[in-house]
Amino acid sequence: MAEAIRLGRMTDTMEEGFLADLTIKVGDKIKAGDTLAEVETDKATLPLEAYFTGTILYVAAKKGDTLKIGDLIAVVGKEGEDYSSLLKPSTVNAQHTTEVKPEGKKEQPEVIEQKTQPAAPATGTADDRVKASPLARMIAKEKGIELSKVKGTGEDGRITKRDLESASGGTVGGGGGGMPSFVGTENSHDVRVSQMRKTIAKRLLESKNGAPHFYLTMDINMDNAVSIRTQLNNLLPSKISFNDMVIKAVAVALRQNPNVNCSWLGDSIRYYDHIHIGMAVAVDDGLLVPVIKFADGKTVQQISVEAKALAQRAVTKKLLPQEMEGNTFTISNLGMFGVEEFTAIINMPDACILAIGAVRQEPAVVDGEIKVAHKMKVTLSCDHRVVDGATGAKFLQSLKTALENPVSVLL
Repeated sequence: MAEAIRLGRMTDTMEEGFLADLTIKVGDKIKAGDTLAEVETDKATLPLEAYFTGTILYVAAKKGDTLKIGDLIAVVGKEGEDYSSLLKPSTVNAQHTTEVKPEGKKEQPEVIEQKTQPAAPATGTADDRVKASPLARMIAKEKGIELSKVKGTGEDGRITKRDLESASGGTVGGGGGGMPSFVGTENSHDVRVSQMRKTIAKRLLESKNGAPHFYLTMDINMDNAVSIRTQLNNLLPSKISFNDMVIKAVAVALRQNPNVNCSWLGDSIRYYDHIHIGMAVAVDDGLLVPVIKFADGKTVQQISVEAKALAQRAVTKKLLPQEMEGNTFTISNLGMFGVEEFTAIINMPDACILAIGAVRQEPAVVDGEIKVAHKMKVTLSCDHRVVDGATGAKFLQSLKTALENPVSVLL
């Protein structure tokens, strides 16, 4: 019996998929487990595997299509088998399924070609009969330019300021002082919005509009952290970053301040006993947030190794959906780009997100003397429905203590 190959839900939040590649055509023999396509989802590009064995009888989609859940991709069965009943919209998501005509062609929208007639030149024999913009008339009068001898390129042959510039070979009006004019070319191009970017835009809008954000900023002295990091990197085979140290310190601070490690559920607040820290990673299409689970129970070296591996998989789009789920708190670090301070939008369902700035050197008063100190600004974005100002401030105090006295928490 012929079977329909339809787009299924490949991640828990997926609503549609972009066919980055389609490797099948009518007549191909496939077996269960074969990769039929590469589907770009809201989180990663994943392979679409066959669940049936047989011959491809019909292909409804093509590379570059954006499909809804339940949309038909192809039909597999025995050669010569009738499959017309499978071309009807799927009951999985009938309201979003692309209807396919029995003859195998999707219905195309009517395209109306619009032809633009070339603009007619100005036809007046005197300046008062020539079509010209008010600005062009004023400039022509000031400069003594005869409008009837200027060809207009505006709508219906109307003369514009640019036409006067072309006719005079230089800048007219605006006090150019005889300087040569520059005429640029306006241009733009549109880029298809990826599934990832669509999802990011939707979730950030929901977070910003749905959660009442407030922000707390604190300056942290990183002198001891810089010293400890240098010592660790001289001893350990894998280099430790400031971000690794921050993740560990945040985990310790969350253990001391459990009221920050929570989520707003509407009728209840969920407080997590475990600590799973999401770390924002910039990729070409936007942002991915792999999760370091049980971060408080891991050493900074273990966190470093795991963070590097997750970041690499994020950049190469090899992250598994389960590696981006379960976060209870999120960190966003732009310090490596030289950004000293910023605010981040909460990564729902977390109640908070921590924005990390660059470690910078600046004069500071230390024990009554002016010395050069390493400082780092951090800004905590809080969902005010769950976390109050004092609660957020206590968390930042714990984080500051952990980073300014790193030996007790980082080793």
